[in-house]
Amino acid sequence: QVQLVESGGGLVQAGGSLRVSCAVSGRTFSPYYMGWFRRAPGKEREFVAARSWSSSGTYYADRVKGRFTVSRDNAKNMVYLQMNSLKPEDTAVYYCAAQNSKSVIDARNPTLYDYWGQGTQVTVSS
Repeated sequence: QVQLVESGGGLVQAGGSLRVSCAVSGRTFSPYYMGWFRRAPGKEREFVAARSWSSSGTYYADRVKGRFTVSRDNAKNMVYLQMNSLKPEDTAVYYCAAQNSKSVIDARNPTLYDYWGQGTQVTVSS
């Protein structure tokens, strides 16, 4: 069984930075994508960023492009989301997810992800 555990959320002022982390544990596996999603109060879950586990491919939602950076440390089985120039509208619960290789893959589609973390709250004050 694969487990994903997020950490690093918290309260930050607008314009500030925060890094959230995702620790991957369990049986040895090599996901195709590791993704970050978020859900704000009263809103649908939305794609934030993703990167390929075995290559350099990265993907970002337009609203975070240029501000957020997704990275990984395969040796430590860690995935990170560095968030800069944070805005109040970035306030949400942030989830880490892993997508296995399958016949249909899509970094931005949450329904194709196989494992999810419990989420970590990020609050940006104005």
